[in-house]
Amino acid sequence: MAATPSNPRQNSAGVMPREAWLRKHADYQRVYREGRRQSLPLMTYFFAARTVTAAAAGPRIGLTAGKVLGNAVARNRIKRRMRQAVRQHRLELTTNVDVILHPRRTVLEVEFAQIERDVLRALRAVQAASKMPAKALEADLSHAK
Repeated sequence: MAATPSNPRQNSAGVMPREAWLRKHADYQRVYREGRRQSLPLMTYFFAARTVTAAAAGPRIGLTAGKVLGNAVARNRIKRRMRQAVRQHRLELTTNVDVILHPRRTVLEVEFAQIERDVLRALRAVQAASKMPAKALEADLSHAK
């Protein structure tokens, strides 16, 4: 008989470790200051490469939901939907990069599949951009405008 984990969510594929989320205000500010910004129909996302130690390697993702998105109930629902989409597609990112997803209010009204699609597009774009040399990335982003 197999042993069951003490925490039933421990081995679940949908659970992200704490280290995979951006949590410090200074980290958010660094991404806004040093990173790049791109837009999709349901969100704007910011990303910046980061230097890491061996113990803290891997991508980190953060979410923002300001008061402009609605009352606390609406903001929490937006964050829940976005977090679930991130959990399902976080393995698309393999590089050491910090990403901030800034959803629009329309996230409340659209089907979850559309949220997933936009999160997946954002994560794949960040992954592709993080593999490009800096000069090629600047040229590619300037042509996209």
